[in-house]
Amino acid sequence: MKGPLAAIALGAVVVLLLLSAYTVSETEQAILTQFGEPVGGTVTRAGLHFKAPLVQLVHRFDKRWLEFEGSPNQIPTKDKKYIWVETYARWRIVDPLKFYQNVGDERGAQSRLDDIIDGQTRNAVASFDLLEIVRSTSRGFQVTEELTGIGSAEAMAPVRTGRSAIAKIVLEKAAQITPAFGIEVEDVRFLRLNYIDTVQQKVFERMTSERKRIAERSRSEGQGKAAEIRGQKERDVLAASSEGYKQAQEKKGTADAAATAIYARAYGRDPEFYQFTKSMETLQSSLDEKSWLILSTDSELLKYLKASGGK
Repeated sequence: MKGPLAAIALGAVVVLLLLSAYTVSETEQAILTQFGEPVGGTVTRAGLHFKAPLVQLVHRFDKRWLEFEGSPNQIPTKDKKYIWVETYARWRIVDPLKFYQNVGDERGAQSRLDDIIDGQTRNAVASFDLLEIVRSTSRGFQVTEELTGIGSAEAMAPVRTGRSAIAKIVLEKAAQITPAFGIEVEDVRFLRLNYIDTVQQKVFERMTSERKRIAERSRSEGQGKAAEIRGQKERDVLAASSEGYKQAQEKKGTADAAATAIYARAYGRDPEFYQFTKSMETLQSSLDEKSWLILSTDSELLKYLKASGGK
């Protein structure tokens, strides 16, 4: 009987040793509770540790910086512009005992941080105009012609506080509250800012109408430029036509003068031939097969007709 009892006793000792031993990693910290009440201090040293078996429980918490990303919240600014605000923060557990007693676990901490940071964000956003929340500095920037009229006056207003400073205000206020829960908040940022749907639609409509106005102005300027080009083209064509007509008339006049001189020299040699030629030209241009011609007996034309007939 001694053999089996010894084996049982040895097994019980091994089980108790296993139940009493626990390890803590480099990224963890832990506390022990006995019947729901914390016992001892915070275990921060990594390695093997021991506890009372069965009656004590180990609660582990992360040492590292953790992320918090808040839900979008609709918040009015000081100048009564409603926006969606999403926040981002970095936090860690600095007092595991307070953390366990007040929030329990990371899920509870996320919920509590949501309340704290959301409340401080609402207070901060409501204390400043939208411009202060959107911009960080008064850094000058070039306003192009396309942006003229689309909030340009507001965009060029000086920034006295700025988004980064407002986020720092939220951090400072939240950091005063979170130590009571064993939490340290290191950084708070505005992750995303946007207009609410109704305001966003009005902004889009305003931008659309402004772009249409700019497009109409550009089209009008283009049409004016096109009309100017067409007018210049017509003037150039007219000038070229006038110059061509002038040169043609000059050449025609020169040719007519030369022809007249030739005719004059030719007719001067034989005036009777000239008279005969002109009479024939007149007769040819005036008569056709159905025309009747009445001539007097002393007509020069009749004389040439008689002469051509041999009578």
